[in-house]
Amino acid sequence: MAYMEEKELARKKELALEIIKRLKKQYPDAGCTLDYNEAWKLLVSVRLAAQCTDARVNVVVEGLYQKFPSVKDLAEAKVEEIEAMVKPCGLGHSKARDISACMKILHEQYDGKVPDKFEELLKLPGVGRKSANLIMGDVFGKPAIVTDTHCIRLTNRMGLVDNLKEPKKVEMALWKIIPAEEGSDFCHRLVFHGREVCTARTKPYCDKCCLKDICGKNGVE
Repeated sequence: MAYMEEKELARKKELALEIIKRLKKQYPDAGCTLDYNEAWKLLVSVRLAAQCTDARVNVVVEGLYQKFPSVKDLAEAKVEEIEAMVKPCGLGHSKARDISACMKILHEQYDGKVPDKFEELLKLPGVGRKSANLIMGDVFGKPAIVTDTHCIRLTNRMGLVDNLKEPKKVEMALWKIIPAEEGSDFCHRLVFHGREVCTARTKPYCDKCCLKDICGKNGVE
């Protein structure tokens, strides 16, 4: 049994490397689609992005940062004020509450800086594994695997993971087969590929997919 598992793991590693190579060629400049120029702003944006498009978040945060241009300003803002501004992103009350609490902790405990340790990020209000990995990879350049909906859908279709839907399980499975230095960029490229080709709401455009000859599921859920 152990031999078969090792053989399957080796096969998936080989497949992963080929997928990474092809996606690099297809999306050479793929990166985070949330706009930010400071770490705390990415923390805010990724919380707002839950069940909302990155494009809408990018518009909403412009006004938010004009009114509250620093961690201190946002930490001292009333939750109701934040909620009124982020309402277009949906779930306004819970998002505003988390952002307020998170900024207070950054201001009071971290001198306004975002911690660069995964476990410390997880302790911040509204920050889960997906958000923490995004911060680790994009802000601090550390190994990261961001298991958003695109990552989960595509890695199952490609055959890199086997019928796993829980984000943490997908993440743990991918750590075994994706080179650490490739994880963050690989996940960004999955977002681009998931939006343009391997779509969720329509039938995937397998005919124009750069992975069609090696895709494990051939576009079938």
